[in-house]
Amino acid sequence: MKPLFTLTLAAALLAPGFIRAQQANVNLDWDPQRNAEGLVPFSAPLNSPEVHADRTVTFRVKAPDAQNVELNGAVLAALGRNWGETLPFTKGADGIWTLTLGPLPPDMYAYLIRVDGVQVVDPSNTQAAFTGMPPYSQLIVHGDGPAYYDARPVPHGTITRHIYHSDVTAGERDLFVYTPPGYDRTKTYPVLYLVGGSGELPHNWIYDGRVNFIMDNLLAEKKAEPMVIVIPNNQVVHRNHPKHTELTFKKFEAELRSHVIPLVEREYSVRRDPRGRALSGLSMGGRHTMYVGFNSLDLFANFGVLSAGDFDTEKSFATFLNTPDVNAKIAYLFVGLGTRENNGRMGERSENLRQALVKHGIKHEYYVGGNGAHDWATWRHLLHERFLPNLWRQK
Repeated sequence: MKPLFTLTLAAALLAPGFIRAQQANVNLDWDPQRNAEGLVPFSAPLNSPEVHADRTVTFRVKAPDAQNVELNGAVLAALGRNWGETLPFTKGADGIWTLTLGPLPPDMYAYLIRVDGVQVVDPSNTQAAFTGMPPYSQLIVHGDGPAYYDARPVPHGTITRHIYHSDVTAGERDLFVYTPPGYDRTKTYPVLYLVGGSGELPHNWIYDGRVNFIMDNLLAEKKAEPMVIVIPNNQVVHRNHPKHTELTFKKFEAELRSHVIPLVEREYSVRRDPRGRALSGLSMGGRHTMYVGFNSLDLFANFGVLSAGDFDTEKSFATFLNTPDVNAKIAYLFVGLGTRENNGRMGERSENLRQALVKHGIKHEYYVGGNGAHDWATWRHLLHERFLPNLWRQK
C-alpha cells in the first residue's frame, strides 16, 4: 500500500490547472510567466522573465562576456519612464545578469534587452512579437485571474486568414477576419475594419491586441454587439520611404475600395451601408482612419481614432469639418489615447483634433484612460473600455 502523502501528492499533480510550468505553452494561460515548478522554457538557458506573487518581475540574461546589459521598451512606461531610457542589470559571479523591478500593474508589456549596445529580444522568453519592425519580447504580469484580454471559458469566435492579390501594391497580401461565436450567414452583421500602426502587421491586432478574446469576453458579458472584424494590412508603402506620408493615404484608400471591402462583402454576410461599416486604427492607423475614413463618408459612418490626431486639423480635414449636415453622416466618432501619452506629442495631436471637432460642433466621444503610454496596453484598454462596447449602439 502506498503512503497517503504520496497518493495525495500524485492526485494534486494530476489535478486540472495544477501543472503550470513557466512558459509551458500547453494552454492559453493567463499567467504564463509565473514560475510554479522551476522548469526552464524549452531550449532556453534559464527563466526570464519571472513574475513573482507580489507582481515584481525578475529578468535574467546569461551573458558572461558582456560588459553592459540594460532593459528597454514600453514596460518602462509603467514605471513612469520613457521608451528611450534604460535600466541596468547587475552581473553575478556566474555570468548571469539580473534585474528585478516592480510591482507592476497586471498587463502585457513589450520590452527589449540591450547587450553591449545591441538591442535584442530576451533569449529565454518564448513570448515574442513578430511585427513590421524588429521583434520584441512580451512580459505578461498576471492578476488574480484571467484579464479582459485573456482566453476565458466562453464561446469563441473564429479567425480566418485570407491571401489575395493586390493590383494596388502589385503583390500577394493578407488580411484576417474575426467572425463572432455562432456566426450565421443568414444574418447580416455590421463590420469593423481595424488597422495597425507604423510597426504593426495584421496579426498583431490578434496576438498583441487580443481583439478576438476581448470581443469574445464582451459578447459573453453582453457588453457589445456581434460584429465581423476585418484586420487588413495598412502597410502599403515602405514606412521609411521618403514620400510615405504623401503616398500612403491614397494607396490605402485604393486598397480598401479595390480589394479589401470587395473581398469581405463577397465572402461574408455584412452590411454594405456607411452606418454598418466602421474604420478604426492605432497611431498611423488612426491617421489612416482620419485621412481615409473622414474623406470616405460614402463608405464609413463610424470611426475610432486611437492615439492619433493632427497638428493642423483645420487645414488637413477642412472638407470633412465643413461638410453640410456632417453629424447626420456620422453614427459614432471616438477619439482616445492613453493616460501616459496624454502630455506628449500624441496628446497634442489628439487635443488639436478634439478642439477642431468641438469648434465645428461635430459629435464625438473623447477619452483618456488606462495605465499605458503609446503601446498595446493603451490600445487594448481603449477597445475594451469604450470603442467596442459603444460601437453600433448609437441612435
